[in-house]
Amino acid sequence: MSDIIQLLPDSVANQIAAGEVIQRPASVLKELVENAVDAEAKTIQVIIEDAGRTSLQVIDDGKGMSETDARLSFERHATSKIRQADDLFALHTMGFRGEALASIAAVSQVQLTTRRATDEVGTRIMLSGSRVMSQEPVACPVGANFKVENLFFNVPARRKFLKTNTTELNNILVAFERIVLVYPDITFQLYSNGSELFNLRACNLRQRIVDVFGKRLNQDLLPVEVKTTVCSLTGFVGKPESARKKGAHQYFFVNGRYMRHPYFHKAVQGAFERLVPAGEQVPYFIYFDVPAEDIDVNIHPTKTEIKFENEQTIWQILSAAVKEAIGKFNDIPAIDFDTVGKPNIPVFDPARQAETPRVSYDPQYNPFKNTQRKEHVPSNWEKLYGNTSRSEERGVWGENGTGQQTAETETDLSPLTPHPSPLNETSPLHYQYKGRYIMTAVKSGLMVIDQHRAHVRILYEEYTRKDGNPQGMQKMLFPEVVQFPPSDIVVLQSLTPQLERLGFELTDLGGGSYALAAIPAGLDGLDPVKLVQDLVTSAKDTVVQSADNQDTSLTSHLSPLTSRLSLTLARSAAIPYGQVLSNDEMENLVNRLFACANVNYTPDGKPIIAILPQQDIDSRF
Repeated sequence: MSDIIQLLPDSVANQIAAGEVIQRPASVLKELVENAVDAEAKTIQVIIEDAGRTSLQVIDDGKGMSETDARLSFERHATSKIRQADDLFALHTMGFRGEALASIAAVSQVQLTTRRATDEVGTRIMLSGSRVMSQEPVACPVGANFKVENLFFNVPARRKFLKTNTTELNNILVAFERIVLVYPDITFQLYSNGSELFNLRACNLRQRIVDVFGKRLNQDLLPVEVKTTVCSLTGFVGKPESARKKGAHQYFFVNGRYMRHPYFHKAVQGAFERLVPAGEQVPYFIYFDVPAEDIDVNIHPTKTEIKFENEQTIWQILSAAVKEAIGKFNDIPAIDFDTVGKPNIPVFDPARQAETPRVSYDPQYNPFKNTQRKEHVPSNWEKLYGNTSRSEERGVWGENGTGQQTAETETDLSPLTPHPSPLNETSPLHYQYKGRYIMTAVKSGLMVIDQHRAHVRILYEEYTRKDGNPQGMQKMLFPEVVQFPPSDIVVLQSLTPQLERLGFELTDLGGGSYALAAIPAGLDGLDPVKLVQDLVTSAKDTVVQSADNQDTSLTSHLSPLTSRLSLTLARSAAIPYGQVLSNDEMENLVNRLFACANVNYTPDGKPIIAILPQQDIDSRF
């Protein structure tokens, strides 16, 4: 029997590796930009077309490569970052596996133009599906210029399952933000289809955060800084009032590398316990500086999972540092210079003896002694009642003026006396339990309704009606300015028809700022700026159909995006838990609920009604 085990060709092995390293255009951007950072570039420019499907280009002014290095860089396990296995435990570069360029070249058409400062001419090499098509000397600036075209052209299944351009562009922006937040001393530029999305100049860390996420975040940042023998922590955490249910900017970086760490996340959130509402999270930007031999980043090809040798110790340091930052923020006293009309509180002097309080009273006062009081009566008092008729006098004093009210008097004064109105016998009585549940008797037993979820279902069906927004649009007296980062603007552009349908009116002011001129009616008491930001954030989690294939007319079927926006808006405007309702309000809520298409569950599948059977109640007695 012949042997059946054989070595795979390099082209096949590269495509297998590409499945782990290159998952979408954002993966290509991450690998290429990290290589530019490792090349000590000071300016990095990214140009993308059609969210990376057609073209993705990264230009840097780093060291560049020689002719031999340019050819060898696309081979598997070819890297300049490490030389031996021990180097894995002392990494100081972003890349080290030597698989990125080989994986990119295996599933795309790549053109590299590069030159070193010591060379007179550069090198241009072109590859297609891991095969070298051409290599020639060219005149070019110092640095490297990678251009990746037709991603997944030879893997139709991978290209087919790419998301829409909006989703893929949002993923690119997320990967781009994770890199620019680590290197504020590098100038970054990002262009998409000819329009500039980012132009970040070299600056300090706080300014870089503000440039990426907007000026409003600047006033909510608290500095965190601590240095120990185990690690050093720097960065910022948000104030408690900056907490949000969704979309909070939360980043951990270790030695200049982004990471996910749920355990450290709990340390930050635990410091804000009882300071923010349940379910809300605060933004944070925490940078760890840990000795390279104490961490292991060689766990997954994406390098977002990192193991720590002293994980428990770092957790305690992180928790204490965040609590210290919050404590410094809360301990600042407020100085009040407005003392007009305030009581004079003397300063305590221990050397001065306090005086005994004295009580003054009249010992001759007798409350039972009759005293004659002379009332002042004006001399012309008759003129005050000169126009009063006899009938009106009877209506007030009766016919004989004895001061006893007659029946006519009682009839005239009856509207002034409040009388409790009896409850309508046909209206059922409801009972509200702990401001959360509405309880009412039905034939089968006791029906319990969650008032918040019931109102969510009612508002959701009203917002998703095909005839548009039923509650109308409410103009704002003074428009609010809403600031969005570039990653949110990409999503917002696809949300405009749905937001207008719900009753929002947004005007682009440029620079990521939008003027909010109108909101849906019935949202009194809500922060309109935070509401719009929550709507955009919730839409990021929704898989949106392509803009060319999506029917945004009011007579079309309900799209997943419209459903998500309506649900988010309904949750924000629904009756909160703890609000006391009258019997009429509860009756109105119940009637509106049973007029809905689905009375048992909320749009996200949570139960609204529970019925306690009569036999179960009787069995307990």
